[in-house]
Amino acid sequence: MKIATYNVNGVNGRLHVLIRWLEEAQPDIVCLQELKAPQDKFPIKAIQDAGYNAIWHGQKQWNGVAILARNLEIEEITRTLPGDEEDVQSRYIEALIGGVVIACLYLPNGNPAPGPKFEYKLKWFQRLSHRAEILLDLKTPVILIGDFNVMPTELDVYKPEKWVKDALFRPEVRKAFANILTQGWTDAIRTLYPNEKIYTFWDYFRKAYERDAGLRIDHFLLSPQLAKKLIAGGVDHHVRGWEKTSDHAPVWIEINDIK
Repeated sequence: MKIATYNVNGVNGRLHVLIRWLEEAQPDIVCLQELKAPQDKFPIKAIQDAGYNAIWHGQKQWNGVAILARNLEIEEITRTLPGDEEDVQSRYIEALIGGVVIACLYLPNGNPAPGPKFEYKLKWFQRLSHRAEILLDLKTPVILIGDFNVMPTELDVYKPEKWVKDALFRPEVRKAFANILTQGWTDAIRTLYPNEKIYTFWDYFRKAYERDAGLRIDHFLLSPQLAKKLIAGGVDHHVRGWEKTSDHAPVWIEINDIK
């Protein structure tokens, strides 16, 4: 099973990129972030024409997450991250697909830090940590997938010394990510490439992609049942070089059938 995550940075404006990549990569399950589209403007027909069914949680202007599946039924579990009834940002959607719980997330950026946005990020991380514990206790195979907006280590960021005060790299955020891992989750890409430079995001400015001045902020966290079935993974780096593309590249893993 091939599972992917892709922050599309506007699903309608970059629909041609998404469809082209889907046709090329043929993933079985895809998590999308940053749809930047209200619920009724999600391009479901184009997605279906590409061979995928989908569930999504849209939001006007910003945020938005979706899960796509090819030849697999999607059973929605929730479209909100529990823990804050007043949080209206569409950043989380969870479903059961092929016997695996897929949690698609778009964690807040948090800048400027310190400040209210950074506090919201830390609180969101706390809610995610609590949800992750609950999911592990279910004993069902689970993957936490998406744009976590955190570089876990210095290996995950170009020139880390320039990012020490940024909300994506501050110690509090890196610790929050590490604390989730200690519950029993496996960082799939770093497990496959323990000592290699792997980036998933390159800013539009200062020719970051051309210079390979990137960040690894898109992650797969595997529950123990799936960690031992991980066989491959990578970043479709070239997609970042396509015309009018997202500032993220698609990231993917492959796991052996769980049945």
